[in-house]
Amino acid sequence: MKFLLATATAALMALSIGSAFSADLVPLNSDTEKDRIDWSQLEAKFGAFPKLPDGTRAGAVSKTLTNEYWRSLGEGYKSFGDRVGVPVVYQAAQSEGDQLGQLTIAEGLVTQGYNVLLVSPQTDSNLQPIMEQARAANVPVVNVNDAVIPQAEHYVGNVQRDNGVRVAKWFIKNRPDGGKVAIVEGQAGVYAAVQRTDGFKTTITEAGKFEVVASVPGNWDRQTSYDAASNILQQHPDLIGFYANNDGMALGIVEAVKAAGLQDKVAVFGTDGISDAYASIRAGELTGTVDSFPVLTGEVALESALRLVAGQKLPRVVATPQALITKDNADRYSGAGDAVRKALLEDAAAGN
Repeated sequence: MKFLLATATAALMALSIGSAFSADLVPLNSDTEKDRIDWSQLEAKFGAFPKLPDGTRAGAVSKTLTNEYWRSLGEGYKSFGDRVGVPVVYQAAQSEGDQLGQLTIAEGLVTQGYNVLLVSPQTDSNLQPIMEQARAANVPVVNVNDAVIPQAEHYVGNVQRDNGVRVAKWFIKNRPDGGKVAIVEGQAGVYAAVQRTDGFKTTITEAGKFEVVASVPGNWDRQTSYDAASNILQQHPDLIGFYANNDGMALGIVEAVKAAGLQDKVAVFGTDGISDAYASIRAGELTGTVDSFPVLTGEVALESALRLVAGQKLPRVVATPQALITKDNADRYSGAGDAVRKALLEDAAAGN
């Protein structure tokens, strides 16, 4: 009961803060915002990394550290922070459902005097109450993947809808006869989950030969997704593929497909590019993932945040890279950091 009351209070605060900001800022859609720049153009547009005020410190709060993606994002923060001599404190909630705990952490980081705050909200609204608090303290806030605070002034992350679009295009190219497909979604109402799902569903439906027979919540959870996939396969044994909104869920689906003896017939794709997904792809189990390169995203996010601290006026959105990974190209995108950065810069130059 206390949690429900606290959550309701936070929601009311978010609504009031959203109203206060609404006169100043159009609600953010990070996928379609025109005031944007590609990560690969930061130095070309804004010059070499600027000198920072002495004693600059960055605080960051993530969804949870139980998911490898968010641990990797933190590695990116630390990597860039070490490079430029800026200490980074990186904290996270106990679980992906601990919205109030995440808000408490974020509020604490603002009051502790950090010069910039990087946040990866659990939902589009649970961290909105800190926006006014940070503004009053003159602390820039950067929303980093994948839920989107509507009144965020700065966002760093990939085009979420494109994750689903890339997977749909794989099916259209590699399964030309079409067939039945299913989606296992992330957390209900979270921007990234909504956009990834819509990108896949719309693109594959428009192709004309495919039928989306199920689109069910997996809540970012592997076991929940295993159970959901098992039920879908029982109802549709002729299914040709799944798309999951993250890799943890996709790996649960792979186990369900194997248990049903359909691994040679059912393609499974995830999103995020975690190491277990790459291992599963190389083993011939997971068909693919859309890697959004969390370490590089963390580096770009902290660089963008610190450019704000230095007084630079960045676009509202800094778009980070992604790539569809299958067994054919896994080696290209899984080397050391500099090698991956080089490959992604080549992709950006080629318009991929």
